[in-house]
Amino acid sequence: MARKQQQPADSLPLVAIDLGSDCVRAAAARRIAPDLFQILGVEERSQKLGNLCVEQGIITQSSNAGYVIAEVLKLLANRIGVSELPTAFVSLGGQSMQIVAVYSRRDQARKKEISQSLLDDMERECKQKIELRNPEVAVLGLVPSYFKLDGVEQDEIPSEEQRAALVEAHYTAFCGRKMIDTQMQKAFSQAARSIEHAFVRPECLLSAFATCDGNHVLMNGCAVLDLGAQTTTLTVYKGGQYLLNKVVPKGGYHITRMLEQQGMSFNTAEVLKKKYGCAAPEFVEKKVRLRVPASPEIGGDMVIDSQELAEAIELKLQEILDPLFEELKKVESRITTLYITGGGSMLQGIAEYIQNHTSVTVQYGAHNLLLHRDTDEKYLSPQYTSLIGTILLGQDYRDTHKNQMVQRPNFFERMKETTLDMFIESE
Repeated sequence: MARKQQQPADSLPLVAIDLGSDCVRAAAARRIAPDLFQILGVEERSQKLGNLCVEQGIITQSSNAGYVIAEVLKLLANRIGVSELPTAFVSLGGQSMQIVAVYSRRDQARKKEISQSLLDDMERECKQKIELRNPEVAVLGLVPSYFKLDGVEQDEIPSEEQRAALVEAHYTAFCGRKMIDTQMQKAFSQAARSIEHAFVRPECLLSAFATCDGNHVLMNGCAVLDLGAQTTTLTVYKGGQYLLNKVVPKGGYHITRMLEQQGMSFNTAEVLKKKYGCAAPEFVEKKVRLRVPASPEIGGDMVIDSQELAEAIELKLQEILDPLFEELKKVESRITTLYITGGGSMLQGIAEYIQNHTSVTVQYGAHNLLLHRDTDEKYLSPQYTSLIGTILLGQDYRDTHKNQMVQRPNFFERMKETTLDMFIESE
């Protein structure tokens, strides 16, 4: 008998995957109250240097990425005691991601209810508008800006209780290279898993921060500085609209690489950065001389003091952050808060360093209020904010798409993808 390929999405735990350049993480959760979740389990797998399947937010090796996705979801299913997790929500970022304003207008001829199918159709139309004009571009995410019902503007997504003849839907489209989307689709297909829905990473982060701090932060204007392993992203938002999204294709990984070039191994450089590194020399609390093993090619030990270490890190930070500080200055008068997040935000002195370069209040973004009080403290770290934000948006998506079925890729679809890859890689 053929195995069932479909099941109701809302019968499954909420599962989110964060395809980071340094680590692929998956989390399962369930909602226990409005905007409050219990983490059922988390699994992660670090990427091996020299065999990265995700670089700068883009899946570069879909077969390897598919294997990693299947592995972390299998481990996660075992951890939470279910037979399988066939579907997941995913967040997308990437080096080439930019924002574009787009809208759709529908005349229903007479006042009628505004159905979810109508809104979904308008969203698809906006996506097609952009992708038909730019064949090399994919719309990675559409975030609602505002709606107009018979000429009356509102920020909230229309409900089915509302009625209107003329409906306008205005969105911010996050666009990027088409391969970001196609490689992700291929990776999930090869993992024999379905993408329940994809969100853009800035939306996941902002949703988490706004839920914890209150939507007034979004209306007054805020920015998010996401310090990742291979990309650093500045997103600015105010009054229902994204004003800016700029990506620098460098991050914490490149700081470690710079230290490695001083004559140590990559792993030693990473430990040194995390344990003793500071964003700038003025944030070094105690000057110490550190003896560390040199790289195998050199042999022996090498000595570096904490002051020199901070000076080297500051030079690299300037290279990464100065272009973003320039963009931030253009909008400082329109925002009140700058959130910092991502693995790179754990560097000692980084918040103070950033505060020295802007007049906007700098604070760590928090997602703790979204999680049950008994949650393990390690999951409150900025490294997990994107996952938690994806879970939050995933629940919102299920609330507006009730009775949706999950479709798993079948055997023949997976074979087609795998065969295609074999021919492409052999050319």
